Amino acid sequence: MNEGVHSANFYPRPLITSIRAVLFDLDGTLYDRDEHIQRLARLQFEAFFEDLKGIGWERFMKRNIELDVHGHGRPANIFSIMVAEWGLRSQLADALHNWFRDNFHANLRLSEDARRTLDTLQDRGLRLGIITNGPSEWQSRKVDALGIRGYFASVVISGEEGVQKPDSVIFERAAARCGVTTTEAMFVGDNPDADVRGALMAGMHPVWKRMPYWEAPEGVTAIENLSEIFSLLGEPQ
Repeated sequence: MNEGVHSANFYPRPLITSIRAVLFDLDGTLYDRDEHIQRLARLQFEAFFEDLKGIGWERFMKRNIELDVHGHGRPANIFSIMVAEWGLRSQLADALHNWFRDNFHANLRLSEDARRTLDTLQDRGLRLGIITNGPSEWQSRKVDALGIRGYFASVVISGEEGVQKPDSVIFERAAARCGVTTTEAMFVGDNPDADVRGALMAGMHPVWKRMPYWEAPEGVTAIENLSEIFSLLGEPQ
Protein backbone atom coordinates (compact mmCIF):
# COMPACT_ATOMS: atom_id res chain seq x y z
CA MET A 1 0.00 0.00 0.00
CA ASN A 2 1.23 3.53 -0.69
CA GLU A 3 3.15 4.73 2.34
CA GLY A 4 1.41 8.09 2.06
CA VAL A 5 -1.63 6.47 3.63
CA HIS A 6 0.29 6.37 6.90
CA SER A 7 1.49 9.97 6.67
CA ALA A 8 0.60 12.68 9.16
CA ASN A 9 -2.16 13.83 6.81
CA PHE A 10 -3.96 10.50 7.13
CA TYR A 11 -6.34 10.66 10.06
CA PRO A 12 -9.98 9.83 10.70
CA ARG A 13 -12.66 12.48 10.54
CA PRO A 14 -15.89 11.96 12.45
CA LEU A 15 -18.88 11.27 10.25
CA ILE A 16 -21.53 13.97 10.43
CA THR A 17 -25.25 13.94 9.89
CA SER A 18 -25.30 16.90 7.47
CA ILE A 19 -24.14 14.89 4.47
CA ARG A 20 -25.85 16.23 1.35
CA ALA A 21 -24.01 14.18 -1.27
CA VAL A 22 -22.55 10.68 -1.57
CA LEU A 23 -19.87 10.15 -4.19
CA PHE A 24 -18.41 6.85 -5.33
CA ASP A 25 -15.38 5.37 -6.97
CA LEU A 26 -16.35 3.20 -9.96
CA ASP A 27 -14.07 0.18 -10.42
CA GLY A 28 -14.05 -2.11 -7.39
CA THR A 29 -16.69 -0.04 -5.61
CA LEU A 30 -19.86 0.31 -7.66
CA TYR A 31 -19.10 -3.03 -9.30
CA ASP A 32 -16.76 -5.89 -8.39
CA ARG A 33 -13.82 -5.58 -10.78
CA ASP A 34 -12.21 -8.94 -9.99
CA GLU A 35 -15.52 -10.77 -10.36
CA HIS A 36 -15.98 -9.08 -13.73
CA ILE A 37 -12.49 -10.01 -14.94
CA GLN A 38 -13.07 -13.62 -13.86
CA ARG A 39 -16.38 -13.73 -15.76
CA LEU A 40 -14.71 -12.30 -18.88
CA ALA A 41 -11.82 -14.75 -18.57
CA ARG A 42 -14.27 -17.68 -18.52
CA LEU A 43 -15.99 -16.46 -21.68
CA GLN A 44 -12.69 -15.69 -23.35
CA PHE A 45 -11.23 -19.09 -22.51
CA GLU A 46 -14.25 -20.73 -24.10
CA ALA A 47 -13.98 -18.52 -27.19
CA PHE A 48 -10.27 -19.33 -27.62
CA PHE A 49 -10.39 -22.87 -26.29
CA GLU A 50 -8.28 -24.42 -29.06
CA ASP A 51 -5.50 -21.90 -28.44
CA LEU A 52 -5.68 -21.98 -24.64
CA LYS A 53 -6.60 -25.54 -23.73
CA GLY A 54 -2.95 -26.37 -23.06
CA ILE A 55 -2.81 -23.54 -20.51
CA GLY A 56 -5.94 -24.54 -18.62
CA TRP A 57 -8.83 -22.46 -17.31
CA GLU A 58 -7.58 -21.95 -13.74
CA ARG A 59 -4.15 -20.76 -14.84
CA PHE A 60 -5.63 -18.44 -17.48
CA MET A 61 -8.13 -16.92 -15.05
CA LYS A 62 -5.56 -16.43 -12.27
CA ARG A 63 -3.09 -14.69 -14.56
CA ASN A 64 -5.84 -12.39 -15.89
CA ILE A 65 -6.67 -11.21 -12.38
CA GLU A 66 -3.00 -10.84 -11.40
CA LEU A 67 -2.14 -8.71 -14.42
CA ASP A 68 -5.33 -6.65 -14.17
CA VAL A 69 -4.14 -5.38 -10.76
CA HIS A 70 -7.79 -4.77 -9.77
CA GLY A 71 -8.00 -2.13 -12.49
CA HIS A 72 -5.11 -0.09 -11.05
CA GLY A 73 -2.02 0.01 -13.23
CA ARG A 74 -3.19 -2.62 -15.73
CA PRO A 75 -0.67 -2.97 -18.62
CA ALA A 76 -1.91 -1.79 -22.01
CA ASN A 77 -2.04 -5.31 -23.44
CA ILE A 78 -1.77 -7.96 -20.74
CA PHE A 79 -2.26 -10.66 -23.36
CA SER A 80 1.13 -9.89 -24.92
CA ILE A 81 2.63 -10.74 -21.54
CA MET A 82 0.65 -13.98 -21.27
CA VAL A 83 1.41 -15.12 -24.80
CA ALA A 84 5.13 -14.47 -24.29
CA GLU A 85 5.16 -16.25 -20.92
CA TRP A 86 3.39 -19.31 -22.29
CA GLY A 87 5.18 -19.49 -25.63
CA LEU A 88 1.99 -19.15 -27.68
CA ARG A 89 1.82 -17.74 -31.20
CA SER A 90 2.38 -13.97 -31.09
CA GLN A 91 -0.69 -13.16 -33.22
CA LEU A 92 -2.90 -14.51 -30.44
CA ALA A 93 -2.15 -11.50 -28.22
CA ASP A 94 -3.93 -9.04 -30.51
CA ALA A 95 -6.87 -11.38 -31.00
CA LEU A 96 -7.30 -11.76 -27.23
CA HIS A 97 -6.90 -8.03 -26.67
CA ASN A 98 -9.49 -7.14 -29.31
CA TRP A 99 -11.95 -9.70 -27.92
CA PHE A 100 -11.50 -8.24 -24.43
CA ARG A 101 -12.20 -4.70 -25.58
CA ASP A 102 -15.20 -5.79 -27.66
CA ASN A 103 -16.78 -7.73 -24.79
CA PHE A 104 -15.80 -5.82 -21.66
CA HIS A 105 -18.76 -3.46 -21.34
CA ALA A 106 -21.49 -5.85 -22.47
CA ASN A 107 -20.68 -8.18 -19.58
CA LEU A 108 -20.63 -5.65 -16.74
CA ARG A 109 -23.06 -6.43 -13.92
CA LEU A 110 -24.39 -4.25 -11.09
CA SER A 111 -25.19 -6.08 -7.86
CA GLU A 112 -28.65 -5.91 -6.33
CA ASP A 113 -27.12 -4.30 -3.24
CA ALA A 114 -25.56 -1.52 -5.32
CA ARG A 115 -28.79 -0.91 -7.26
CA ARG A 116 -30.87 -0.78 -4.08
CA THR A 117 -28.39 1.57 -2.43
CA LEU A 118 -28.46 4.00 -5.34
CA ASP A 119 -32.27 3.85 -5.52
CA THR A 120 -32.62 4.56 -1.81
CA LEU A 121 -30.06 7.38 -1.71
CA GLN A 122 -31.71 9.03 -4.67
CA ASP A 123 -35.20 8.65 -3.15
CA ARG A 124 -33.95 10.33 0.02
CA GLY A 125 -32.84 13.38 -1.91
CA LEU A 126 -29.08 12.98 -1.63
CA ARG A 127 -26.97 14.18 -4.53
CA LEU A 128 -24.89 11.41 -6.06
CA GLY A 129 -21.63 11.48 -7.97
CA ILE A 130 -18.82 9.36 -9.38
CA ILE A 131 -15.09 10.12 -9.40
CA THR A 132 -13.05 7.67 -11.43
CA ASN A 133 -9.54 7.51 -12.84
CA GLY A 134 -9.11 6.35 -16.41
CA PRO A 135 -9.65 7.21 -20.08
CA SER A 136 -12.79 9.26 -20.62
CA GLU A 137 -14.53 7.17 -23.28
CA TRP A 138 -13.73 3.83 -21.64
CA GLN A 139 -14.92 4.86 -18.18
CA SER A 140 -17.99 6.63 -19.54
CA ARG A 141 -19.03 3.48 -21.38
CA LYS A 142 -18.83 1.53 -18.11
CA VAL A 143 -21.29 3.92 -16.46
CA ASP A 144 -23.73 3.48 -19.34
CA ALA A 145 -23.26 -0.29 -19.53
CA LEU A 146 -24.10 -0.58 -15.83
CA GLY A 147 -27.25 1.46 -16.46
CA ILE A 148 -26.54 3.94 -13.67
CA ARG A 149 -25.89 7.32 -15.32
CA GLY A 150 -29.33 8.61 -14.41
CA TYR A 151 -28.56 8.40 -10.70
CA PHE A 152 -25.66 10.83 -10.80
CA ALA A 153 -25.57 14.61 -10.76
CA SER A 154 -21.88 14.44 -11.61
CA VAL A 155 -19.63 11.87 -13.30
CA VAL A 156 -16.05 13.12 -13.09
CA ILE A 157 -13.44 11.18 -15.08
CA SER A 158 -9.73 11.89 -14.77
CA GLY A 159 -9.21 11.53 -18.52
CA GLU A 160 -11.46 14.55 -19.07
CA GLU A 161 -10.20 16.57 -16.12
CA GLY A 162 -6.46 16.35 -16.61
CA VAL A 163 -6.10 15.46 -12.93
CA GLN A 164 -6.68 12.19 -11.10
CA LYS A 165 -7.26 10.80 -7.62
CA PRO A 166 -5.80 11.28 -5.04
CA ASP A 167 -5.35 14.92 -6.11
CA SER A 168 -7.78 17.07 -4.09
CA VAL A 169 -8.74 19.06 -7.17
CA ILE A 170 -10.76 16.25 -8.73
CA PHE A 171 -12.70 15.74 -5.48
CA GLU A 172 -13.39 19.47 -5.20
CA ARG A 173 -14.66 19.63 -8.78
CA ALA A 174 -16.97 16.66 -8.24
CA ALA A 175 -18.42 18.14 -5.06
CA ALA A 176 -19.00 21.51 -6.73
CA ARG A 177 -20.81 19.86 -9.63
CA CYS A 178 -23.07 18.15 -7.10
CA GLY A 179 -23.81 21.57 -5.60
CA VAL A 180 -22.15 20.87 -2.24
CA THR A 181 -18.93 21.62 -0.40
CA THR A 182 -16.45 18.82 0.18
CA THR A 183 -17.30 18.84 3.90
CA GLU A 184 -20.90 18.01 2.99
CA ALA A 185 -19.88 15.00 0.92
CA MET A 186 -19.16 11.36 1.74
CA PHE A 187 -16.84 9.47 -0.61
CA VAL A 188 -16.92 5.69 -0.89
CA GLY A 189 -14.03 3.85 -2.52
CA ASP A 190 -11.90 0.71 -2.36
CA ASN A 191 -8.39 2.10 -2.86
CA PRO A 192 -6.82 3.27 0.42
CA ASP A 193 -4.57 5.78 -1.34
CA ALA A 194 -6.45 7.11 -4.37
CA ASP A 195 -9.88 7.02 -2.71
CA VAL A 196 -9.52 7.25 1.06
CA ARG A 197 -6.44 9.46 1.34
CA GLY A 198 -7.63 11.60 -1.57
CA ALA A 199 -11.03 12.16 0.02
CA LEU A 200 -9.45 13.00 3.37
CA MET A 201 -7.10 15.56 1.87
CA ALA A 202 -10.02 17.18 0.03
CA GLY A 203 -12.05 17.47 3.23
CA MET A 204 -14.62 14.79 2.38
CA HIS A 205 -15.79 12.05 4.74
CA PRO A 206 -14.23 8.80 3.46
CA VAL A 207 -15.71 5.34 3.70
CA TRP A 208 -13.56 2.39 2.70
CA LYS A 209 -15.28 -0.32 0.64
CA ARG A 210 -13.39 -3.26 2.11
CA MET A 211 -11.49 -5.41 -0.37
CA PRO A 212 -9.18 -8.30 0.59
CA TYR A 213 -6.39 -7.16 -1.71
CA TRP A 214 -5.81 -3.81 0.08
CA GLU A 215 -4.44 -3.20 3.55
CA ALA A 216 -7.10 -1.57 5.72
CA PRO A 217 -6.58 2.18 6.17
CA GLU A 218 -6.27 3.05 9.84
CA GLY A 219 -9.05 4.91 11.60
CA VAL A 220 -11.43 5.01 8.64
CA THR A 221 -14.93 3.56 8.63
CA ALA A 222 -15.15 0.40 6.51
CA ILE A 223 -18.12 -1.35 4.94
CA GLU A 224 -18.59 -4.70 3.22
CA ASN A 225 -21.69 -3.75 1.22
CA LEU A 226 -22.77 -0.39 -0.11
CA SER A 227 -26.10 -0.56 1.70
CA GLU A 228 -24.21 -0.16 4.99
CA ILE A 229 -23.92 3.51 4.07
CA PHE A 230 -27.39 4.11 5.51
CA SER A 231 -26.34 3.26 9.05
CA LEU A 232 -23.45 5.74 8.71
CA LEU A 233 -25.92 8.43 7.71
CA GLY A 234 -28.03 7.64 10.75
CA GLU A 235 -30.88 6.38 8.61
CA PRO A 236 -32.63 3.00 8.50
CA GLN A 237 -31.70 0.71 5.61
